[in-house]
Amino acid sequence: MGTFMGRRSVAEVELRRALGASLAAYREGVPLKQGDLGRLTHYSRTSIAHIEAGRQFPGREFWSTADRRLDARGALLAHYDRVCRQEKQWQIAELRGASRDGGEPPGAPPRDDDWRRDDVNRRELIRLMTLTGTLLAIPASALDAERVAHAAAHPRRLDPAVLTEYERLNAALWRTYSGTRTKRDVLPLARRQVALLKKCLDEPQRAEDRRRLCLLAGDVFQLCGEIFFDGGGYADAAHCYSIAAHASKEAREYDLWACAMTRHAFISIYEREHRSAVPLLDGAARLAERGDPGRATRYWVAAVRAQASAGLGELAACRRALDEAEEVVHLPAPEHTGWLRFESSRLDGERASCFVALGRPDLAEGPLHALLRADISTRRRGGVLTDLAVVGAQRRDVDQLLLHGAAALDTVRQTASAGYVGRKLDDLRGRLVPFLGNRHVRFLDEQIRAVTAAAPEQ
Repeated sequence: MGTFMGRRSVAEVELRRALGASLAAYREGVPLKQGDLGRLTHYSRTSIAHIEAGRQFPGREFWSTADRRLDARGALLAHYDRVCRQEKQWQIAELRGASRDGGEPPGAPPRDDDWRRDDVNRRELIRLMTLTGTLLAIPASALDAERVAHAAAHPRRLDPAVLTEYERLNAALWRTYSGTRTKRDVLPLARRQVALLKKCLDEPQRAEDRRRLCLLAGDVFQLCGEIFFDGGGYADAAHCYSIAAHASKEAREYDLWACAMTRHAFISIYEREHRSAVPLLDGAARLAERGDPGRATRYWVAAVRAQASAGLGELAACRRALDEAEEVVHLPAPEHTGWLRFESSRLDGERASCFVALGRPDLAEGPLHALLRADISTRRRGGVLTDLAVVGAQRRDVDQLLLHGAAALDTVRQTASAGYVGRKLDDLRGRLVPFLGNRHVRFLDEQIRAVTAAAPEQ
């Protein structure tokens, strides 16, 4: 991988130098000085010198203007497009190669340099997403009139194969996220994909290409939010979901938009601010009504609405929302979209989780045991075991509390990440207080504290 990146870096420099040399040749053939070309393209003389030396690489608008001003008849612009296509092919190859890289075995304890590297990836990813969100927020009226007119007359036409490849990469990222034990491992891959999409959105595009790019951005931003959410970085996750909602709105994809708002509502639910989640979920429900009726979006929104009602102690409202969510069983086939993974197999888990929150162990225990017998992920199994430990506390059954609490701890150790299960275990600690006279419960409390304290601050 390192050798490939080294070769790619050298080759990129050579490509950009060749493009800069072409610019210099056309400029000298007019002839113009570097400062003269700078004034025509709104760049400084120093910038023109850097561009011609391959040290600076402006966007397509510069090359389009230079092509017209130097009467290159499309040659400079075509040269720039060839460079961009080659660089994108390298980036795609790098991303594919990175997804097959080895590294530490699953479940290996994280090293200090792992956390430092994660923080670098995290900061760079947030920066790229913020810049991309800003690009989407700039109205056309804020741009120079000549630039707007030129962009409208000469929009960038992305190769459909490139957009299709980006869609495949997004789907591959979701599969990697679902299959990996340590979700933070997906962070550098997601960062590279965001960088690819930002580069495309940074240039004028045809309306349909821009819409598809916005859809892809809304998709991958939600994935980024899931990575941060799993690691307990709720502020970063909220930022991701907000930008994802904006990108989805620009793409006019109502299901994707509704999912971004629903994920945002999850944060309020996990921080026990259930009332704050309600307006987000109401908005998501209205958006889902405008979406594809063949998708499970509206039913997932209803399931999360049930969790908010359960947190507010509203049993009747919770049951109504669960009944609405249960209509997902009538869909012709499960939804396999990465950003929308709700299907009928999740109904028992949603129902049981709500009844646990409502303090109704009599209603929760049956569905939870049924889930343990099913083929579910380690992450979901950890959540179910924690809920069963809570049921034990609600029934004042210390043996059940200890048995399932210890099993839930084992799932955290298997994944090498506290994340979602760690947060549920931290909530369980509050229910251990009445039982701390028991030495085994005290030991469980100490183990939970040690595991959740080991997770890095984000």
